[in-house]
Amino acid sequence: MSLKDKPVAGTLDASASSAGRAQAAASPQVRSPRRRGPQGKGAKGTPPRQTGTGRLRRGEHLFGWLFVSPALAVLLLFLFVPILLALYISFTNWSGLTNPLSSSVKWVGLANYKTLLSEPGLYRQDFGTAIRNNLYFVLFTVPLQTGLALLLAVVVNNKFLRAKGFFRTVAYFPSVTSSIAITVVFMFLFQGTGVVNTILGAFGVQGPNWLYDTRGLFTLIYNAFGVNNPSVLVNHGFLGLNLWGWVAGPSLGMCVVIIMLVWTTSGTFMLFFLAALQQISEDLDEASEIDGATPWQRFRRVTLPLVRPTLVLVLVLGFISTWQVFDQIFLIGPLNPATITPAYFSYQISFQDSNFGAGAAVAFLLFCLIVFLTVLQRKFIKEDLTQ
Repeated sequence: MSLKDKPVAGTLDASASSAGRAQAAASPQVRSPRRRGPQGKGAKGTPPRQTGTGRLRRGEHLFGWLFVSPALAVLLLFLFVPILLALYISFTNWSGLTNPLSSSVKWVGLANYKTLLSEPGLYRQDFGTAIRNNLYFVLFTVPLQTGLALLLAVVVNNKFLRAKGFFRTVAYFPSVTSSIAITVVFMFLFQGTGVVNTILGAFGVQGPNWLYDTRGLFTLIYNAFGVNNPSVLVNHGFLGLNLWGWVAGPSLGMCVVIIMLVWTTSGTFMLFFLAALQQISEDLDEASEIDGATPWQRFRRVTLPLVRPTLVLVLVLGFISTWQVFDQIFLIGPLNPATITPAYFSYQISFQDSNFGAGAAVAFLLFCLIVFLTVLQRKFIKEDLTQ
C-alpha cells in the first residue's frame, strides 16, 4: 500500500467507528439476561420483591393463626379434651363419684364393650332394643321429613300463591317452638285417656296406650295375616333380641315420636329447599313448559336435579340428628322400652346406674355407627349427577 492510501484508510476507519457509536447511542440498550442462581435464602438471583412477598405471606399466616387461636383453644378445651377423657373412661369402671384420673378407678379394658355386645345380660338386651328403635326411627323419619320439607318449599315458592309470608311462617313455626312444650302436648294427645283415644272411642275403637306400647307396627300387620312368632326367627337373635323382634318394625310409642319429629323438623329443612328453589331461573321452567312438559315432568327433570346438592345436605343432616334424639325420649318417661334410644340409654346407665364406663362405651359405639352409616350414605348418594 502506498503512502497516499494510508490517510484514506484512516479516514474510513474513523468514520465507521463514529457511525457505530452513533447507532449504538440511538438504539435501546438490551442487556443480556442474568443467570439466576439457586432460589433460596441468600441466593444472589432472588429479586428483592419476591423476598418481601414471602415475608408478607409468612406474616399473614402468623396473624391468621393468632386470630383463630382463641377459638381453637376453646374447641380444644371444651371439645377435644372431653372426647379424649370420655374415651379413656369407656375403658374404666368409673362410677362418677371420684376423680376419673384417680388411682381408685380401675382400667378394665374392653370389658364395657363386651358387656354391651357379647355378654348375655340386661345391658346387652337394652342396647339391642335401643339400636332397633333408633334404626326404625331413622328409616321412617328421614324420608318423611325430607319429602314433607320439599313439598312445603315447592308450595310456598309458587309464584301464584298469595300470602306467602303467612304460609312460610305457619310451616316454620313448629321448628322454633320448644321441643319440651311440643312433647308435653303430644303426651296429652296420645296417652291412654288422651284426645286420640277419645276420638277413636267415638267410633267404637279402643285405642292402645300409645307411648308405652312395645308392639311393633309390622308385627300388627303380620298378625293380621296370621303370622305370629315364626320359629325360624324366634330361635335366632342378635344383641339380645331375636330376629322376630328385629323385623317387628317401630313400636307404637316410637311411631308417636316419628310423627312428632317429622312435624317439628320439616319447617327447618323447608328453608333449605326454599333457598335452593329461589336460585333456579324461571327461564328454565318456562322453556320446559313451552316444550310441552307436564308439571310433574318439570319437577322431576328440571327442579329436582338442580336442588340435588341441597337434597343430599338435608338427608345427611337429618340422618345424623335422628341418631342423636334425646330430649323427647327423656320426657316421655324413663325405663320405657317402647321408645328407648342409644343416646338415652347412655344417659340412663351413666347417671342412674352410676356406670359411666359403660355409658361412655355406648356413646362411642353410637359415634362409630353414625360415622360408618354417614360414609356409606355419602358413597351411594352423590351431589353430582355425573358421578
